[in-house]
Amino acid sequence: MRDINRTGILIVVIMGTTMAGIDSSIVNISLPVMSKQFNCTLDEIEWVITVYMLSFSVLMPLTSWLKNRIGFFNLYIGAISLFTIGSLLCALSTNLDSLLTARVIQALGGGAMAPTSMAIISYIFPARVRGTVLGWWGLGNLIGPAMGPTLGGILTEKFGWPSIFYINLPIGILTVVMAFKYLDVLRKQPKLKLPFDLTGFVALTIFLVCLQFGIAKAEAVGITSPEILVTLTIALIAFAFFIWIDSHKKSPIIDLHLFTNYSFVSCILVTISRAAALFGGLFLMPFLLQEQMGFSEGVSGLLILPNSVCMAALMPFAGRWSDKHGSRQISLLGIALLAASMYLFSLLDKGSSLTAVITAMTVRGLGMGLLLAPLNAATLSAVRPSEVTMASSVSTLMQQVGGAIGIAVLAIVTQATYNKHVLAGVSNLTAHHFALKEGFQISLIILVVTLIPAWFLPRKNVVLKDGESHIDT
Repeated sequence: MRDINRTGILIVVIMGTTMAGIDSSIVNISLPVMSKQFNCTLDEIEWVITVYMLSFSVLMPLTSWLKNRIGFFNLYIGAISLFTIGSLLCALSTNLDSLLTARVIQALGGGAMAPTSMAIISYIFPARVRGTVLGWWGLGNLIGPAMGPTLGGILTEKFGWPSIFYINLPIGILTVVMAFKYLDVLRKQPKLKLPFDLTGFVALTIFLVCLQFGIAKAEAVGITSPEILVTLTIALIAFAFFIWIDSHKKSPIIDLHLFTNYSFVSCILVTISRAAALFGGLFLMPFLLQEQMGFSEGVSGLLILPNSVCMAALMPFAGRWSDKHGSRQISLLGIALLAASMYLFSLLDKGSSLTAVITAMTVRGLGMGLLLAPLNAATLSAVRPSEVTMASSVSTLMQQVGGAIGIAVLAIVTQATYNKHVLAGVSNLTAHHFALKEGFQISLIILVVTLIPAWFLPRKNVVLKDGESHIDT
């Protein structure tokens, strides 16, 4: 199979994950505008993000089963098409309920893109260059969310918030056309009619929905309210039931034996805590820049640009480094820089200079650029080739769950801090500043704690024993 156009394949998977990644954050900068138009509160508009991440996480466990059942080609084409249709429905939404419904459809397509892309990369590219390739792919997987606020701010200010969804239509159509041209080799992938683990999938879905719904709803009714306690109890029961079911099945929806792999577990712990801190911090950022510091949507988006530039510059370098020297050291440095950026964000207020904002954004971009590709490379190299699709699904699932929990927890904490200071007689603007400051400080603490599992990442990325690639090179 020497005629495979690996560059073309990489471009196609980058386009898909970039499009999905942009929509995980492009709405952040537009939340204040949507909130005013739909006349809803902060905790209500938060669901525009949370429902997207929740729906993302529900479909991800199916990726490995779908890959075996219909093949990578059909799975990837279907995911892009569904995402594009969902984007159109989002743009046409006239109220919050219709927007949330459209975001679910959009996320069902987007949820399959990242784990499928990681698995395709592992299937196509030799292990010796996988870190480098993941570095370039990471430009889409991470630059997408990073560019989202900048692009969203400009589009919202110039054309209104529906434009942030309309922009996906030409990109989605072009990606489908290119996929038919470059992913044709994946049509030859053998398909397996494995039994579907319906009970395990239902139990896992109940756990994910109840967990994230309970945490998000706790902001409005309180974490100790009977409604929340019952919801979280159902989540725990469903999780225990899921573990019991899938530990006894030959073809489980998630192979729990992956969690006996020391290196893989270390990668997953870093993925969860990193996502909780960074998605939560990203949720707070537009409110800091717009409501606290008084910048417009367009200027707020441009101020996030240094973050994106630094990530783009460092991602391929970090991937090459992890191929040669392993993922541990560079991941530790990335996490430390991210923690430092959260501290810098906590210092910002309406009197802060542009230099202070740009410095914080730059440090955040450096940290993200150094962390993602090495962490993905370590995750894929920690498992056998037959486990790669499952491992990438679990990794992306844990990232989304961690992010949703991070957003919900920081929303609860910042709202509680705001209420406390307002009741103490502090002005609304000052109370808002204290609330945001505490949110960024919590993100800082989470990232510092993340250094512990990161220390146990493999010192070297292991070359898989049963061949460097699933395709002959």
